[in-house]
Amino acid sequence: MKPRFLALAAALIGVSALALGVAEARPLKWAAAGDALTIDPHGQNEGPTTSLNQHMYESLTERDHAGKLGPLLATSWRVLPDDPTTWEFKLQDGVKFHDGAPFTADDVVFSYERAMQPTSDFKGYLTSIEKVSKVDDLTVRIKTKGPNPLLVNNTSSIRIMSKAWAEKNNAVKAQDFKNKEENFAVRNANGTGPFVLVSREADVKTVMKRNDAYWNKAKVPLEITELTLVPIKQDATRIAALLSGEVDFVQDVPVQDIARLKNQPKVRVTSGPENRTIFFGMDVASADLKGDDVQGKNPFADKRVRQALNMAINRPAIQRVVMRGESVPTGIIMPPFVNGWTKELDAAPATDVAKAKSLLAEAGYPNGFSTTLHCSNDRYVNDEGICQAAVGMFGQIGVKVNLVSQSKSIHFNLIQKNPAETEFYLVGWGVPTYDSDYIFSYMYHTRTGSQGSWNATGYSDKDVDGMIQSLSREVDLTKRNATIASLWTKLKDETIYLPIHHQSLSYGMNSTLDIPVDVANNPKLKMVSFKGS
Repeated sequence: MKPRFLALAAALIGVSALALGVAEARPLKWAAAGDALTIDPHGQNEGPTTSLNQHMYESLTERDHAGKLGPLLATSWRVLPDDPTTWEFKLQDGVKFHDGAPFTADDVVFSYERAMQPTSDFKGYLTSIEKVSKVDDLTVRIKTKGPNPLLVNNTSSIRIMSKAWAEKNNAVKAQDFKNKEENFAVRNANGTGPFVLVSREADVKTVMKRNDAYWNKAKVPLEITELTLVPIKQDATRIAALLSGEVDFVQDVPVQDIARLKNQPKVRVTSGPENRTIFFGMDVASADLKGDDVQGKNPFADKRVRQALNMAINRPAIQRVVMRGESVPTGIIMPPFVNGWTKELDAAPATDVAKAKSLLAEAGYPNGFSTTLHCSNDRYVNDEGICQAAVGMFGQIGVKVNLVSQSKSIHFNLIQKNPAETEFYLVGWGVPTYDSDYIFSYMYHTRTGSQGSWNATGYSDKDVDGMIQSLSREVDLTKRNATIASLWTKLKDETIYLPIHHQSLSYGMNSTLDIPVDVANNPKLKMVSFKGS
């Protein structure tokens, strides 16, 4: 066929495709309020970080947008019939890393051992593991310190790296993020995932290209040829970029813009609940606080003060005014998706300013006190607005709060330092394992080398620690659930944290896309199919 006829034929095919509503693969620009903190897959257990990294790195298992667990780099798993302390995973054959090296059991063993290192922020998932070993190139066994029937729930969060690549590039040690350590894996990536890193400019943009050799491409659309993440902190600027077509997908639509966007003919909005709760934490253990005006005492160490602060929060007002209805007030730091949640535990205390003042007076603070609250301003939906509202509510009972609002990269570092460098702070917690043990282990367990890494409150109770540790080896699920219920009853009464609400999410996108809200807020963009506009 002559060249001009080839061109004509190609043009006609293109016209026919448009007429049928079939869209060609194309680039996608993705905007979010904040950037990933690192692309070291074991460096930071933080939502936007895992949201980005999942496109380059994969795990043995994967959860879909509704939270259902399924296979990924593992094809199957079982507990050995003659040894209830050992899990066996069969691995996918024919998988290659982005550099062309084959994926084998050696990489799984290396990655799990790396994720268990003291500097890894994922070690809390793996505290029950005694040893990870290779049986053959496509078989791995994980031996736990006691029977752990729920170990597989944790595997979707542990990303697999190439052992050879990490060794070659001196990235064997997981990044020590809280001490601002850098390694090659912080800005470079080599996974098995659907997208290959092209360039990384922290807080500017991250560019990835489609992995045309992706091992699983027969099972996913993988229509995005180039995926670019652009952090846009300002809400108005982020939405303007969507409306102008500068970006195709906004992961975090501000609540004040949802209704307006729904009336835009070329924009689609999807909404849904997130597996995440927003709350305040406070230093309950120090003998004296540095950031208050009380000499020689720590007001937060008195449960009556914590109860007073809890009663001062008007959660329905935050839901109505700050969140525009896009949240669910709660009295527990556990989302409804999680094993252990009950309606009774979820009940929030009624706002009672008079009772709160009375409790403060009983505790020895009839005129209140002053303190400092640290808040992120680019991580959760309206996080700074939540803090501003709470400051006014605390003021009504005489607690004068100085608000320090800053980027999550600074904010989270204050929380994770040991000892913590904040005495009162906002945080949100998602539960990727869908089990209460994850919350207990990270948020309530005494800070040790492997547990309590996000427990900046200083709370420590040997009996509580023992009950938490029992959860990873109790095979009788009825007994295990009874322990979970007992823990929540005790911990809710202690009022170590001040729950605010369960977070809801809205995604905004151009009308050629239909991306459902992911309950973990980790949208899986390999699943995107472009529709005819």
